[in-house]
Order: sequence, then structure tokens, then C-alpha cells
Amino acid sequence: MGLLDRFRKRDEEPEIKVDPGIEISKLSRKYEVVEDYQVHKPMARIKIVKSPSLGEGLHYFVDEVPLSDEEYKSFKKIMKILSKEMDAPTNMDMSPEDYIFDQAGRVAEKYYRALGQFTQAGWKKLFYYVVRDLAGYGPLHAIMLDPNIEDVSYNGLNTPIYIWHRMYESIPTNISFVDEQIANDFLIKLAHRCSKHISSASPLMDGMLPEKHRLAATFMNEVSMKGSTFCIRKFRAEPFSIVDMIKVGTLDERIAAYFWLILEYKMSFMIVGGTGAGKTSMLNALLSLMSGNDKIVTVEEVPELSPPLKNWTQLNSRENFQFGQGASNSINIFDLVKVSLRYRPDYIIVGEVRGEEAYTLFQALATGHGGLCTMHADSITNVVKRLTSPPMNVAKVYIPLMNSAMHVQRIELPQEKHGLSFGRRVRTIWEIEDFDNYREVGVWNPRTDTFDTWFEDSVLLERISESSGKSKHQLLMELDKRTEYLQEIVASGVRDQGEVAEKILSYYNRERELKDSKKPKKKGKSKKSVKKTRPAESEGIEKEVEVPPISDDVDSDLDLTELPDLQNTLSSEDPDEAVPLEEAEKKEDAEAPPITPDDEAELDLTELPDLQETLDGADSDENVSLEEVEQYEEVAAPPASADVDSDLDLTELLVEMKDYLEKTDGKEPLSDGDGDESMPLEEVAETGG
Repeated sequence: MGLLDRFRKRDEEPEIKVDPGIEISKLSRKYEVVEDYQVHKPMARIKIVKSPSLGEGLHYFVDEVPLSDEEYKSFKKIMKILSKEMDAPTNMDMSPEDYIFDQAGRVAEKYYRALGQFTQAGWKKLFYYVVRDLAGYGPLHAIMLDPNIEDVSYNGLNTPIYIWHRMYESIPTNISFVDEQIANDFLIKLAHRCSKHISSASPLMDGMLPEKHRLAATFMNEVSMKGSTFCIRKFRAEPFSIVDMIKVGTLDERIAAYFWLILEYKMSFMIVGGTGAGKTSMLNALLSLMSGNDKIVTVEEVPELSPPLKNWTQLNSRENFQFGQGASNSINIFDLVKVSLRYRPDYIIVGEVRGEEAYTLFQALATGHGGLCTMHADSITNVVKRLTSPPMNVAKVYIPLMNSAMHVQRIELPQEKHGLSFGRRVRTIWEIEDFDNYREVGVWNPRTDTFDTWFEDSVLLERISESSGKSKHQLLMELDKRTEYLQEIVASGVRDQGEVAEKILSYYNRERELKDSKKPKKKGKSKKSVKKTRPAESEGIEKEVEVPPISDDVDSDLDLTELPDLQNTLSSEDPDEAVPLEEAEKKEDAEAPPITPDDEAELDLTELPDLQETLDGADSDENVSLEEVEQYEEVAAPPASADVDSDLDLTELLVEMKDYLEKTDGKEPLSDGDGDESMPLEEVAETGG
């Protein structure tokens, strides 16, 4: 060791290890910093570095402000006092971090002489570490604060913790556990934060952290040769919306509009892909396109979905710890899917199908419910193979009940987008016509990083057309309209999932208002047209039914329904509805006055033999048709002279004859129209007028 190195070592402060049993490598000036950003200003920052001494690739360094010797002693005293004096919070709305910070401040004020005097920056450092260890994640607190982290993995002792970075993928960190007991205690703490239990008797655990991150863990050497292990799947505080998916290129507006349309008509689909492909994120983003009136039930092992809908029931499984041979009270996905059918949902959404719950889900689809789910598979053929094999055991005839499938995959991009050389894309969209009959309606083009769609060949749109009454052309126009509307939302800068859901709802309101604005105009036009046509029709009817009044002296034996003009009168009472003859007879009986015997004696219809024979030969129960009356008039009536009015009706002739007979008492000759000639009454009777 040289003299210069001795002076450098003498100037260096002694290293204070806040986290015993954990090795945190220090950042060297020789490392090349690729990126540097803060996650907790000014206490913690992240540096992405690379160096030949570290090996190939990038490395993730956590850089927290160090504590001096005095600060570390005060930190330990505060932790000891809080463990004895801290009470449970009374205000449940206060976050754990805020409550711990307030309690640490109270202890500092109460024991300021024993804790020592520090600057304001020194107290902030102390409080940061107190909150970090009591309400946070200890040595992993800075990693959990990083919004760019998707996954945190601990694989065993003396190995670095690995993270999955959104920009740099999987890279090692400068943190590693070197003490087995410390690692086990840390894992038990994580399990308690999930409200779960883990031990040698039950060494497997799957739970959800308070921030809705997913935790999977194994305990000690029971199932893992390297000791305790865990993996934390981090989820964004604000989940990806459909606008975010469009902006990063996972899908385009037209594909989103297509799924928007089939969701509206209660079609079912599933999202398939590998681990970390973005299946759950895609499903959660598409849920913002659902109508606010839909009732949905989500079924998951670990709650991950967060649809922006109010009419939403969230169910998750429960596994109980069991000793001996007693009955287990565990509730699995299969039980929850069965229960969800009792809720009368529009959609049953299963976070991931992998067992017998798939059979129940397809049974629900067969009863008319909509269904959405995700599954681990890389093609539609593999999806069907998994569905039709144990333990799912879905019958082949049920496969078409899942109307569509979307394949999502993490791929290398042909060119960087938003600084990323990789991304997630919707690779293929299939429509399931029948078992072993699948139609591609959309694919991703890897050369141009664009999407090719053939929705004009869609079978689902044809089914929607049959059920809705809209033509397929109208549905394609609606698809174009919704595509433009989504483009407007993306251009507006709205990206929050709740705000996107409100925009989708406003689209329905706008379309409804547009339809309502057109309805009054149509009603007004129809009313005017009725007013114009009905008077003209009624006037025409009145002109056609002008019939001279019939005297009370006419013999009641004459069936007036035989006369064509009277028949027109009866039928013209309602131009759209003909009056039956039975009703006409009833009306005739009601309106005609009673005829006395004297009236019958005055007019002897036997003087008209031809007409009398016709009347006598007619069946009293049958009405003579108008055609028969017209034929009779043509045969019985002699040709009228030029002076006689051709429009003279038989009824008028009978009335005139009756008047004349009353005057002459049947003895005077009946003169013609000029009065120059006369003819006997017998001839008049023979000629019929």
C-alpha cells in the first residue's frame, strides 16, 4: 500500500451498514454512467452503468444518501423507541408512510436531547430511513419506487437481485443477500404485508402487496436448493389505458375500434401470449371500451384487473393453511366462476384460465353470458389443444363460443420507437368460426411496424349484422367512425383510464343526441302529409256517397244492401275498413222507421214482376252481390230515351212511382216526359219503368 493510498483511506469516513446481512456495492468513478435519475429526491437515485470490471451488459445501481456514525446511532434509537411507543393509527385514511413520518417527528421532539442535534437535512435523512424500514421495503425501497421496474427477482444467497427494466430489460443490481436469516426474515415481512402466511410447513405463497404488486415466494430449502426465493411483479400505479397502448404501438386505432364494437354486442374473446407479454395489461386497457351500463364480474387468483366501471364485482381465490386431515376451506377459481353466474353478469372476466375453471367459463358462454380471459399460449392451435385437454376438458363443440382470440407478444422492433428497441405488439387476431376453422382478420407487419386488417371479411360483423338488423356496410362505416373518434382522443392528450372511459361514454351520448335531433323532423313531415291527404280523400268519398233519402213508405222487404250505391255508402264510412254486410243489416234495421200495414197496401210490388221474381228467388240469408244487381239492371231496364236522365237510380224511380200512384190511385195513364203520349200502367209494370 502506497503513501497516497494511506492518506486516502485516512480521509474516508468509516462505512456505516444500515442493512446488516445485505451487501450493497458502491458506485465507482470508473464506471460509465448510461442513465441517472432520481426516485426519491434527494435521498435515493438510480444509475444505469456499464464497466468491463462488472462484466458484459448494463448494471443497475441504487445510490442512497449515507448516514454518518452519529446519524446511524440516532436512527437505531428512534427505531427502538417506536417499537415500544408507537400505537395503531386512528385515522385510517392516512397512509402508512405519513403516519410513520409523524410518529418519528414526535419521538424526535420528545427525545431530542438523547438523540442529538442535527441539521434539517440530517433529520430528513433519519426520517427517510425510518420510513424506508418500517413502512417501505428496506434495502429494496428505492427499487420499488422506480416506475421503470416491472419485475424484481431474488434467486438465493450471494447472488445479485435482478430487475426487469422497461428500457434495458433484465439487468443485475448492486444488492445481494449474504445472510440466510436476514433473507428469511425479509421474506416473512413481505408475506405479512400480503396478509399471507409462509413457513416450512407451507413453503409456497402467492399474494398481493398493498400497492397491488404480485408476490410469489418459496421459503428456505423446502422446495428451493438455494434457500428462500421471491419474485415481485410490479404494476403501474396508473394502469395502461387504450390510449397508452395505441401510443406505444401495441395496437392501432382500427383494431381498438373493432374490439370496442364486439364488446358492445357482447362477443367473447381471449388474449393469449407468453409470460410477460402484456396479456393482463392489454385486457385491462380494453375494459375501458366497455359500456358503463354493463355489469361485470372479475375472477382472479391475485387481483390485478382494475376496470374503470362502477358496476363491477371483484372476486379472488383464497387458499387456507391446513394441518392434518381436516376439511379445507380453500376457495379456488373454479368455485368463483360458478358463483359469478349467480350475479347475472354481462361479462365474466377470468384473469387467467389454466384449469377446470375453463370448462365452467365455456358453460357460461353457452348460456348467453359474455366472457373474457387470458391464457398462456403462442398460437390459436395451441390454445385449442390446451382447452380440449385435461384439466380444462372443454368439448370441441364449445370452442366457437369464444368468438375471437388475440395473440400478444414481446418482440424486437424493426426500428426504435420512443427510445425502445423492443416492445409488445398484437401479432395476430383470429375469429373462431368453428373447431379447426379460424380466420385471420388482423396481423402485425414486422417490416413496417404497422397492422394489416381485413375486417370486411369478418364473420363476427356478419353475426352482429344478423342480430342487430344493421347491414355489414353500416357496421364497417361505424367501425370507421369509431376509429376516427379514437384518433381524436389520442390527439387530445387524454390518457388516464378513467378519463378515456368518460370519453367512450360521451360517444354514446353524442350518437343518442344525434338520433333524437332527427326524430322530431320526421314526425313533423309525416303529420303534414296526413293533413294534406286525408281531406282530399274524405271529400272524394263524400261526393261518391251522395244518395237521395229513401222514403218511409218503401217496403221493408226490399234489401237495400243489394243496391250498389248504398253498399258504397256503408263501405265508405271508413275508407280503410270495409263494413261487413251483417253490420249493414243491423244498421238498416236500427235506422229504418217501422212500416205500417197501410203503407204495404198502397204499394204492390207485384206490379213489377221481373224485380219481384228476382227478390223472391234470392235467399233471405244471402246478400245479392253488386255484380248481380248490375247484371239485373242491364237486362230488366229498357234503353232510356235521350230525354231521360241516364243517371236515374232505381230507388228514385220507385219513389216517383209511389207518388204518382197516390195521386192517380192507379187509374190515370202515366204520360211520358213530353206529355204527348201515354201508356197504360200494365205496360209500365212490364217494362219496369
